[in-house]
Amino acid sequence: MRLEKDKIIERQLRFQELLISISSTYINADISDIDQIIQKSLKQIGEFVESDRSYIFSYDFTNNTTTNTYEWCAEGITPEIDNLKNVPLDFIPQWLEAHRKSEAFWVEDVSALPDDGELGLKAILEPQGIKSLITIPKIKNNELVGFIGFDSVNKLNKYNDREKEILFVYANMLVNLEQRKEYEERIQEQEAKKQELLEHLSQQNKALNEYAHVVSHDLKAPLINIHTLVSWFMDDNKDKITEDEYFPLQKVLFNVEKMDLLIKGILDYSTIDRIDTEDSLVNLNKTIEEVLQTLLIPEHITIKAQNNMPTLFGNTWRFKQVFQNLIQNAVKYCDKTQGRVEVGFTENEDMYQFFVKDNGIGINPNYFHKIFKIFTKLESTGSSSGIGLSIVEKIIKYYKGEIWVESKEGMGTVFYFTLPKTL
Repeated sequence: MRLEKDKIIERQLRFQELLISISSTYINADISDIDQIIQKSLKQIGEFVESDRSYIFSYDFTNNTTTNTYEWCAEGITPEIDNLKNVPLDFIPQWLEAHRKSEAFWVEDVSALPDDGELGLKAILEPQGIKSLITIPKIKNNELVGFIGFDSVNKLNKYNDREKEILFVYANMLVNLEQRKEYEERIQEQEAKKQELLEHLSQQNKALNEYAHVVSHDLKAPLINIHTLVSWFMDDNKDKITEDEYFPLQKVLFNVEKMDLLIKGILDYSTIDRIDTEDSLVNLNKTIEEVLQTLLIPEHITIKAQNNMPTLFGNTWRFKQVFQNLIQNAVKYCDKTQGRVEVGFTENEDMYQFFVKDNGIGINPNYFHKIFKIFTKLESTGSSSGIGLSIVEKIIKYYKGEIWVESKEGMGTVFYFTLPKTL
């Protein structure tokens, strides 16, 4: 029984990891590649849930029809997309009713459906070879706009509640991606109108940021449940669990915490340029002192910060994120028995140039151009999200500054960044 539960937890983790991977692709997608990206994600999700056909439909309530817009089929499965254009909604009253309630509609066994005539659901599904199916509504601005679906042709297929929740998150991701496509196409059509262009860009950014919040919050709930259940199980059975059994459970907790950190990083990254608190004068001496109080600094590492750091007008949270991520990285990648981290600045005519210097493992110069890219990690161990330096760079650019790195392997690293004196 425990082995079966472990498999379920592992599958849910892999499903969520797949969804995060797809979401990062969506965030960085070029508008010209969106159709191809959606097609690829349909294949990835379809294969993971072991369906034979996955698809997207749009609803047209003006003409009371629905149309298949995207479809992926497993090898040997007959495509149906060309046969499913402008299908009357009268053909699918059951799942339309479910979708109007923002609920999934699923049939575990099509053969068990009642024989209700040539226009009945069974008569529609059986000629397509469908044995099981599930459809998830797509909701845009509180309005039903379509659905995603997954057909099982070769075998019966069941979906547990956690898989249904994750499929709902995927449906929300698709809605936001399609909404972004609509915004960007509108922007391209109105390039000559500067004011309208800026307005649509603002709408696009707002939609993408809201999408990051939705994904982050929707994924955190099942993660918390998994962590709680595994922790309870370990506490209740600590006298019975062998060392060999204890290790995989600890690995599950580690990966849950790793994913939680990644989700938090995505949320932090998406909110950098939409913080609601007002800017004010920020004493960077106090800011760095508060950052150091929140970090776990090993005894063998010494951190020295200049005590005459400047005061800047800006947002305290953003400045804390910059110094916290840079100092935290310096501490994390220290391989010396006596580690040193230095934080300081120099003053130029209209800029302050700051630095965070360490004597740690260093960075290969071949990787300098990669380290600020989101989700990039130069090593795969540990629970790092690969987002920290991306957050730093985004904040520095937000304030019209620059950031760069100098490093030698084995000898340490210096991160330099500039901030204007007047922000």
